[in-house]
Amino acid sequence: QVQLVESGGGLVQAGGSLRLSCAASGRTVSDYVMGWFRQAPGTEREFVACITGSGDFTTNANSVKGRFTISRDNAKNTVYLQMNSLKPEDTAVYYCAAGKLYSANPRMYTFWGQGTQVTVSS
Repeated sequence: QVQLVESGGGLVQAGGSLRLSCAASGRTVSDYVMGWFRQAPGTEREFVACITGSGDFTTNANSVKGRFTISRDNAKNTVYLQMNSLKPEDTAVYYCAAGKLYSANPRMYTFWGQGTQVTVSS
């Protein structure tokens, strides 16, 4: 089992920045691909970014390229999502997830956190 706890969400004005953290515990976290997803009311869960276990390779959704950066510190069992130049359409609950396959498909992820709300005002 892997337990995931997100933090760092909040209310920010458009153009601002936030850094989300995902603290992991349980099995060796470096064995897992980590992903960030988001879900706005009435929509399906959407891929944001993912990172390999070693942190050597990342993928971002087109909607956040150039604005968001995923990273991880395996010594701290923590994954981060640095979000810059935030837009109102980035408003959603953000979830981190752990899985064995490098994928943008949320069904490929086994363990999920409870989510943290990000609200961007215009």
